[in-house]
Amino acid sequence: MSYEFEFGEVFASWPELAWGALHTLVLSGLAMVIGMAVAVLGALGRTSGPAWLSGLIGAYIEVIRNTPFLIQIFVIFFGLPSLGLRLDPDSAALLALVVNVGAYGIEIIRAGIESIDHGQIEAGRTLGLRPLQIFRYVVLKPAIQAIYPSLTSQFILLMLNSSVCSAIAASELTAAAGDIQSRNFRSFEVYLVVTGIYFALSVVLWGLFAGIERAFLRKPSAR
Repeated sequence: MSYEFEFGEVFASWPELAWGALHTLVLSGLAMVIGMAVAVLGALGRTSGPAWLSGLIGAYIEVIRNTPFLIQIFVIFFGLPSLGLRLDPDSAALLALVVNVGAYGIEIIRAGIESIDHGQIEAGRTLGLRPLQIFRYVVLKPAIQAIYPSLTSQFILLMLNSSVCSAIAASELTAAAGDIQSRNFRSFEVYLVVTGIYFALSVVLWGLFAGIERAFLRKPSAR
C-alpha cells in the first residue's frame, strides 16, 4: 500500500478554512451566550419554580441528555417545516446548539447555586441586604467560581459538536472542509488539517479561559 500525501491543494484553500473556523467560533459563541441565558432561567425555574415547571424543565433536560445531537438538529431542520416553521441551515444550527447547551447549562448552574452555603445567605439577610444584593455580593461570584471549569468545558464541547451542523450544510469549519475535499478528492489531507485546526482552537480557548480565571476568578489562598 502506498499513498502520497499532497497538502498543497489543501493549504491553497486556507481562506475557506479560515472562514470556516471563524464561523465555527461565531456560531459556538452565540449559542453559548443565548444558551446560558436559557440555562439561568431554567435553573431558577428548576430550583425556585412551582412543581409543574420544575418537572417540565427536568423532562426537557432528560430528553436532550439522552438523545443524539444529530437527531436533535434533524428534528429542528427537517421536522419544524412540517409545523410551518422553516429555518435556514445557520438558524437551525444555532437553535439546535442553544437547545442542547441550555439543557446541560441548567444542571451546571443549578449545581453552582446549590453549592453556596445557606449560612452565607442568612448572614447577608442579617446584615440587611436585599435579595438582589445578596445574589450579587454573596451568591454570584462564588457560584461562578464553582461552575467556571464546567462551563468552559461545556463551551469547548459545544465548539467541537458544532461540526455536526455540517450535516444540514450550516456554515462552519467541517462544512468548509467538505466543500474543499469534494473538489480535490484529498479527504485524508483535508480532514487531517481540519483536525489540527480544531485542536488548535481548543488549546487557544483553554488558554484564554485559564487566563480569565487567573485574572478575575482566583480564590483567595488560605493562610
